[in-house]
Amino acid sequence: MNADDLYELWLSRVTDMELLAELLSIAHDADAVEDRFYRELEFGTGGLRGVLGAGTNRMNVLTVGKATQGYADYLHRHFERPSVAISYDSRRNSALFARCAACVFAANGIAVHLYSRLMPTPALSFAVRELGCSGGIMTTASHNPAKYNGYKVYGADGCQITTEAAAEIQAAINAVDLFTQVRTGEYDDFAAQGLITLIPEAVTDRYLQTVACCSLADPALRRELALVYTPLNGAGISVVPELLRRQGYTNLVIPEAQREPNGDFPTCPYPNPEIREALELGLETARSIGSDLVLATDPDCDRVGCAVRDGDDYRLISGNEMGCLLLDYVCRRRLALGNMPEHPVAIKTIVTTPMAAGIAEAYGVELRNVLSGFKFIGEQIGCLEAEGREGDYIFGFEESYGYLSGSYVRDKDGANAALLICEMVCDYAAAGVSLSQALDALYERFGFYETQLLSYAFEGSAGFERMQALMSGLRAQPPAALAGESVLSCTDYLHGDTGLPASDVLRYTLACGEAVVRPSGTEPKLKVYLTVCADRPAESRRLCEQLKEHFDLWAR
Repeated sequence: MNADDLYELWLSRVTDMELLAELLSIAHDADAVEDRFYRELEFGTGGLRGVLGAGTNRMNVLTVGKATQGYADYLHRHFERPSVAISYDSRRNSALFARCAACVFAANGIAVHLYSRLMPTPALSFAVRELGCSGGIMTTASHNPAKYNGYKVYGADGCQITTEAAAEIQAAINAVDLFTQVRTGEYDDFAAQGLITLIPEAVTDRYLQTVACCSLADPALRRELALVYTPLNGAGISVVPELLRRQGYTNLVIPEAQREPNGDFPTCPYPNPEIREALELGLETARSIGSDLVLATDPDCDRVGCAVRDGDDYRLISGNEMGCLLLDYVCRRRLALGNMPEHPVAIKTIVTTPMAAGIAEAYGVELRNVLSGFKFIGEQIGCLEAEGREGDYIFGFEESYGYLSGSYVRDKDGANAALLICEMVCDYAAAGVSLSQALDALYERFGFYETQLLSYAFEGSAGFERMQALMSGLRAQPPAALAGESVLSCTDYLHGDTGLPASDVLRYTLACGEAVVRPSGTEPKLKVYLTVCADRPAESRRLCEQLKEHFDLWAR
């Protein structure tokens, strides 16, 4: 069926009054109908994600029900008595979608363990493993704007589903008619039957205790740190303040306007700690009280952004910079504590700064590169575990502000990162060094790396086609130079022999650095990752800006 046929079908079958009102409101808007029905939501690097609203290309109770039915069918094929854990963040309809999914699972005879309050993504990964579940769901759209929601799907290992599993689940979803084949029922009835149970607070407490065990701080370390923490109206409020206070970081201030869960994100419509605007209220608070450090976690608390005092103002630390700082800190402290494994392994994504390679080499650490998406880092932890080498994993990170220093979960953890950052700042302070100075010292030692993430939005069906055309054009006519810099080699991760799963990614190696191009797995965007290394910071910045101007023209 085409978009118009699907629209008419939904008009005749939808009973949800909110969805029906939206459908009626676009009756004479062909573009709006096309945008909502030109395709179905598909699994990307983070599972199911899309704009809230009515239609097959939207997040709503019907598309959630269909996806969950497909996942339930998949679980029954792979487990004799499957069970799942479910969590949710503060986004619009996150709790509703969590209950909707719980009812579909329960109607399919799958035992459900549901958090009774909003909890972060890493807490969901922990619960899957702790409760011995066959899988799990986190209803969230991570750091996307307020109009988005979705859910991340997890396997029995607590890791986001693999590429192969995603393909099988997608096939199962495609086989489901969302109006006639989704099994469901009443939440209270399933709860009375014991098919839906609430996850006890003891599980959350064990999660906090396990994160605390990742501390590398000297027991004698003074924790006199003035800290501003903001959960950006998200799930971090459930765990981060308690974790930090338990570890002695008690001088903690939370901006009131961003303390309570709120899916509208009124103070930062784009609740992404990668961008300065999301940290502005935290920075304003820090300036007013003279704090040393600002931390911000995204709505599902798997990413953390950071700003540190630097003279009279604050310096924002990028994801690449923080990843390198933490990698260096983890290696240095493990050696000091005598618990560095004999064959240590760190893991990063292919779009993350090459500067990490120099740091890993300096400490004798094997550095593995994986595709974008923390699930691929989680996969590698699982591989180490299968080899009896789980203890060799010491750290993993991606440029998009995701970090993990333990194997207790298989996803990035904003709480774990927040703790490490606090103790790292105190560790340097004890030596009379600021985190800003420590970062500059790393640049002096390993090279002046300049990185930029360029993000180009392509909305709707026309935008989707434009993205595909741009990627196809690059493959059909590979550029010999970018911004006047000769392309030394091109790696095509979709068709080339890279040793990694096939992925729609192109990497261009230049004498001064590299450019990596890929479509986002979670938003209608093309992303370009630029990395330049030169002898002087000014030269790195100049070359990076030159490359940016080239891609800005290309994406028009």
